[in-house]
Amino acid sequence: MKRLNEYEVEERLEGLSEWRVVDDEIVRVYTLDSFPAALDFVQEVGSVAEHLNHHPRIIIDYKKVTLAVTTHDAGGLTGKDFELAEACDAI
Repeated sequence: MKRLNEYEVEERLEGLSEWRVVDDEIVRVYTLDSFPAALDFVQEVGSVAEHLNHHPRIIIDYKKVTLAVTTHDAGGLTGKDFELAEACDAI
């Protein structure tokens, strides 16, 4: 998949809520109601990621879940990253 240029990344970010670019990743922190809710969310993210065959970096910190997404094969951000971000936001 083709790596997006800076303009394309900014344009795609406008369609997402609370995601930001950090280095060559898009990152979002979700705050859930409880630790079990955070674990449930991560399980759903895992299912979506497996279905899309595109896997985020996941950090669980009590009620907060941080997702970081990039396409390693492309050396940066691609459309796959934004597709995964949109799917995670829909959970």
